[in-house]
Amino acid sequence: MYYNQYEVILVDLNPTVGSEIQKTRPCLIISPNEMNYTNLIVAPMTSTNKDYPTRVKLSSDSYVVLDQIRTISTKRIIKKLDIEVSTKKIAKIKDIIKVMLVD
Repeated sequence: MYYNQYEVILVDLNPTVGSEIQKTRPCLIISPNEMNYTNLIVAPMTSTNKDYPTRVKLSSDSYVVLDQIRTISTKRIIKKLDIEVSTKKIAKIKDIIKVMLVD
């Protein structure tokens, strides 16, 4: 199956080590389409609000956790979810990633 950047997928993130985000949860694909065949770079999502500059609020109970970005195998994916992320939110996510990793 093929996956697109900024799609939301349900992923089994276990097993984890230390304070890595765990459980089966939605994740936002942030890797470019050209990479998305066997491994994906994803940002997990949570319903827990923490006032971190690396969290992007998508809805009243959904946050993208950019401080927990990780690479996963496509074998961890359970299914694609029918959740769309607005272009405004994508722009905010990209800005935060740029500050985190480039600037």
